[in-house]
Amino acid sequence: MSRRFDKGVSRRLFLAGVGGVTLALPFLESLTRPARAATDGGPPRHAFFIRMGNGVQQADHGEPDRFWPSRTGALTRDVLSGRDADRAVSELAAYAPHLTMVKGTRYPFPGNGCGHSGGGNQCLTAARVSASPEGKDSLAMGESIDNYIARAFPEVNGGQPLTLYTGPRRGYLEEVLSYRGPMDLRAAEDDPWNAYQRLVGVTDGNLDRLLEDRRKSVNDLVRDQMQGLLRKDLSTSDRQRLELHFDSIRDFETATCLLSEDEEQRMASLRGQGTLNDNRLTVARLHMDLVALAFSCDMVRAGTLQVGDGNDSTQYTIDGEHLPSFHHISHRIHADGDVGDPIPNADVLHHKIDRVHAQLFGHLIDRLLENGVLDDCVVVWTNDLGAGVSHTYRNIPWVLAGSGGGFLQTGQYVDVGGEVPHSRILSTIASAVGVRKGNGDLVDDFGDSSLRPGVIDEIIA
Repeated sequence: MSRRFDKGVSRRLFLAGVGGVTLALPFLESLTRPARAATDGGPPRHAFFIRMGNGVQQADHGEPDRFWPSRTGALTRDVLSGRDADRAVSELAAYAPHLTMVKGTRYPFPGNGCGHSGGGNQCLTAARVSASPEGKDSLAMGESIDNYIARAFPEVNGGQPLTLYTGPRRGYLEEVLSYRGPMDLRAAEDDPWNAYQRLVGVTDGNLDRLLEDRRKSVNDLVRDQMQGLLRKDLSTSDRQRLELHFDSIRDFETATCLLSEDEEQRMASLRGQGTLNDNRLTVARLHMDLVALAFSCDMVRAGTLQVGDGNDSTQYTIDGEHLPSFHHISHRIHADGDVGDPIPNADVLHHKIDRVHAQLFGHLIDRLLENGVLDDCVVVWTNDLGAGVSHTYRNIPWVLAGSGGGFLQTGQYVDVGGEVPHSRILSTIASAVGVRKGNGDLVDDFGDSSLRPGVIDEIIA
């Protein structure tokens, strides 16, 4: 995990951007008369989308529901860890006040020869699936929400999202998630070390030199000024402000917008191994550590992480057992098609994998909390299918954490009925992180133009 400020102050109050810093002196009551500072509406907002594959183990084909809470309404730690302890989302009980769960949305368009590809095409685009290419090679006919959000803030990372992946290469189906526009699928980075160096502005592998340059920038800009201020007759509250500022400078000099040395070494030690099955979860967590750092330093405004290839064939090890391909488990047979020997207790194994995925999402929530930025974010755990057995595009799981600075009403589970196109939740998330339509209204029209505009009113505060 990335370093925290001991006094609970987010990095972003002091740091800004890549390759430069903003460390303006704090407002001092003793030296300046009270004034209302100009503001653009508060801290920057960020959105991140984690896509799992193969659906979740919810009610489907006669199987019981082991995923969703047992009833709609308030989410609390006691509810998730008590009444709903048998549900996969109970793994997130500790974060209940920060969560919003939405059931009842659907992908509005059919796939074209491959359910996984068609679901992946629509997951973040709410766009139609291409007529050609088709099958596993089908593409979305619109841009994805991460791209839409990122390009609204061109001053941050050039308006580009952070696009990450942990899964095999040269398989049946790889990236399916992030689109610049119609049929323009963005490649994803499967190596956290490469993504990290690009984010912090390293092009030659010399992180030590970058750190030294940034230290010098801080010393040159503010240290002499602050030493002079401390010699003045300041109030107790002003001295406390300056001491806090000194603390953050010391943290900056040892960390800046960089991971710790131990974290860097761990990330570098897995360089080139992000596609290996046994590293799947480890690499996903490293990607999430990077996302928490990037958001706390406002390096990017939006991003995605795809866990597993398009029809996730990861072989998870759970309770000491090395499981069959997750894709096979989702089909309940030892096969990628519809004919094969049954996998005993496959629905239970699927449920266990859902729990692992929930724990993985919890890792990101932890990192964002530690960096003090979760409340200004909306991070999302979703899927390219509703359930694996039927490959349904209904009841797509949406588990959100963070309120987007208070825009979303967290701590609740809602069911919108089953017929709501998921374009509305994507529009709601875009609005939550500060994107607006040309006339200043909330975004309500993301996705294909044939879809009826709207947001998910039930989750807006």
